[in-house]
Amino acid sequence: MLIKKKWPTFIILVCLVLIFVTACSKSNQTSNNPASIGENGEVDWSQEPEVTLNVFSVLANYAGPQPGWFAKLVKDKFNINLNIIQGGVEGRVATQMASGDLGDLIVGMGGKDYTDAIKGGLLLDWTKDDLLETYGKNIMNFAPEALEANRQQYGDGTAIYGIGHSIGSGDGPSEGAEMTFGPYLRWDLYQQLGSPTIKTLDDYLPLLKQMQELQPKSDSGKKTYGFSLWSDWDGEFSTLAKVTAQFHGYSESDGFNPGALILVKADEPDYQPILDDESYYMKGLKFYFDANQMGLLDPDSLTQTFGDVSNKFKDGQVLFAQFPWLTPAYNTPENTAAGKGFALVPFEEQNIYSSGFNPYGGNWLWSIGAKTKHPERVMALLDWMFSPDGIMEGFWGPKGLAWDLDDNGKPVLTEYGLQAMYNGDTPVPEEYGGGIWSDGAGNFGKLNNTTLALSQINPNTGEPYDYKLWTSELTRDPDPVKKSWQDTMGVLTDKELFVKNNQVAVSKSFFNGQAPVEEPSDIKLKRSQVGKVIKEYSWKMMFAKDEAEFDSLKQEMLEKAKGLGYDEVINWQAEQTTNTVFTIYK
Repeated sequence: MLIKKKWPTFIILVCLVLIFVTACSKSNQTSNNPASIGENGEVDWSQEPEVTLNVFSVLANYAGPQPGWFAKLVKDKFNINLNIIQGGVEGRVATQMASGDLGDLIVGMGGKDYTDAIKGGLLLDWTKDDLLETYGKNIMNFAPEALEANRQQYGDGTAIYGIGHSIGSGDGPSEGAEMTFGPYLRWDLYQQLGSPTIKTLDDYLPLLKQMQELQPKSDSGKKTYGFSLWSDWDGEFSTLAKVTAQFHGYSESDGFNPGALILVKADEPDYQPILDDESYYMKGLKFYFDANQMGLLDPDSLTQTFGDVSNKFKDGQVLFAQFPWLTPAYNTPENTAAGKGFALVPFEEQNIYSSGFNPYGGNWLWSIGAKTKHPERVMALLDWMFSPDGIMEGFWGPKGLAWDLDDNGKPVLTEYGLQAMYNGDTPVPEEYGGGIWSDGAGNFGKLNNTTLALSQINPNTGEPYDYKLWTSELTRDPDPVKKSWQDTMGVLTDKELFVKNNQVAVSKSFFNGQAPVEEPSDIKLKRSQVGKVIKEYSWKMMFAKDEAEFDSLKQEMLEKAKGLGYDEVINWQAEQTTNTVFTIYK
């Protein structure tokens, strides 16, 4: 006789609950336990469920969904949509931290913000659940010293909370064909004026006045200016005035990011408090004041953004560029074919700052938010950006569009690439995302950060990542502007000219295994208050009506800054620099 066993009601309920929980757990494990395995045994992320990742970038000049070909590239490879949160906006980091969630991928955060985020439990430990070992093999392969540096500095020798930017090793300047900074002029106008020798930075002013008289109107008929500045990159001072220091081998101390009020020499133990009468920052303010007195400074500089200035370069409204990456906006194939374009026009006293190669990585760190629901997807995406293919495609677009490999496996620009690299308005075919080239272009799109230094050699091609250093580009027939410049200078690239003339100050990599010393709260408050004064008065001084007002504003700035604790901030920062960075000279 078969006896039917009766189960108590509460046991049945428990079983149902367990079944329900197990089912839910399995449904939520899709991202944590990827099941789509490709032919090579690796995860095929394109077959995983679609996700949107919030990218909190303190370096971004854009907010919103990543557009263009880079968006399509990431979507096709990882089924990921990127939503960029512009973290560089004043107060945004503090607001985001207060919310308890920094997003999925954090780009460019460094200094005290970074250590505060770790203490607050806002950043993910990459060693947790073997996340790095499972999904970060390229990072481990190409940047082991940078990982170890993060472990020692921020993870008490065990945890890893991120990795630095622009990682590389080698001697000499780390930049590619061009340095990060430099004096660039309209080469065609410079030649028309007889290509005069320029000894000092101030010598550009009378030359630019003559150029303005030669070219009083832009392509659209607007007034031209020698300089057009922007303020949306400013922190505790005017960024564009500070570039004057980088023309002479000085830059903000790497120990303070953000907030350095001292300028440190790249290749010797020397520094300048920013408001010292002879500092290059103060000379920069006077330089732009003099430019304004001569009618060379765009009056919109007070209110416009970087995007506004980019459009003015495109229109030919500006005659001097402080950065080489501003010049392609005007150096389109159409303009250069007509002999019009920007080129490096050096001055004899220049000593261009170079950050040098750094195997430990720079202070613009990549990290992952502790509350991300897709840690493996974020790590896989970041790992791709550290891979040879990821760097090539993340900077120059999907293979086959703007670049390809020749029969010998060497990289070359396609016919399309020859247009797109010099004209951001070049339309992108719909199959690659549509829109125009500049929608997707940048440093991994709008994320605006680097992983490995682009001058490093791609092991797959034997050539640098920087397309301007490819053999195919160095040997390609140059456009008329570049050819004229190369023939005149006797070199192929800007960096080659700087090195040839011994006009580069290369910073030495520094690592002592310690996290940056935390800025005391009273120093931080004083720095913030002092910075507001410096920034406000810097712009007032550049646009002062005459020299008497310039000097008066300068005195007011000094008195107010000192009254708010400027000297205490400088003394503290100088002590940290002496005890850390300068130890490499002992």
